[in-house]
Amino acid sequence: MSHTPRYAFLGPSGTFTEAALLALPEGGEVEAVPYPSVPAAFDAVRTGECEAAVAAMESSVEGAVTATIDELANGEPLMIVRELLLPVTFALLVRPGTPIDQVKTVASHPVAEPQCRRWLTRQLPDTRWETAASNADAARQVRDGVFDGALAGAFTAARYGLEVLADDISDTAAQTRFVVVTRPGRPTAPTGVDKTSITVGLRDNHPGELMEILEEFAGRGVNLCRIESRPTGEAMGKYYFFIDCEGHVEEERVGEALQGLRRNSGRLRFLGSYPRADRQAPSIRPGTTDAEFVEARDWLADVRGGNR
Repeated sequence: MSHTPRYAFLGPSGTFTEAALLALPEGGEVEAVPYPSVPAAFDAVRTGECEAAVAAMESSVEGAVTATIDELANGEPLMIVRELLLPVTFALLVRPGTPIDQVKTVASHPVAEPQCRRWLTRQLPDTRWETAASNADAARQVRDGVFDGALAGAFTAARYGLEVLADDISDTAAQTRFVVVTRPGRPTAPTGVDKTSITVGLRDNHPGELMEILEEFAGRGVNLCRIESRPTGEAMGKYYFFIDCEGHVEEERVGEALQGLRRNSGRLRFLGSYPRADRQAPSIRPGTTDAEFVEARDWLADVRGGNR
């Protein structure tokens, strides 16, 4: 009997995370299992309840989804194996027949409100915004009479017996970056258009230490796609850095940069090497190709062996 893979996602049904899961190439062949939070979805992977989890990592408007980053950095290790970009457009969902002047409370996930803030200010200036665990959870609470309106995808309305009072209310065209995580294992094979994610901390916070971390990449021609500081939770002023860089851990330049970080920094965690969703090829400067790293290593071996 064949086994249907189970993929965890931030629920309930009707979230953009579920939409991202269903957009995966294998989305129609897996069992989508909702969980109440990102940590709960990740724990389902750690315990073996699910083979993988899908989570939002970054919004093009609001930036990092900190619950995902912090869980990857601090929880029991997991590995990113894929990313995808999903266009995100919000609608205002209400119970059928609710006029706009009766919408006094609107709920959503914290990342959603900033993407609709100007519209809310113009159209609902006296409305109170409330947080919910997810946009679909906000819709469910509207159905149950807790709130008057929810910011969610228009596709969520039918699932909770709601209607779309206003569609496409996002202030700007937005995308959300989602990642697929599994239990740690061998990274996916290099494709030539890859990204590597890590977290790294300061060893003793001496002057210039962050610059030294960045030089591990710069000196080997590895371009950074993103760097973000996050508090460690240990004390005020203690931070670690989440870094996305171009390239794959199996490439010489990326591997050597990670070795340098392992020697000279603290709290290094490898989060995965995986294909870039935008398929953008890296710009590799002269002297940093794999062939040139190998040639330089062979030259040094010859020198040490007395052959040069």
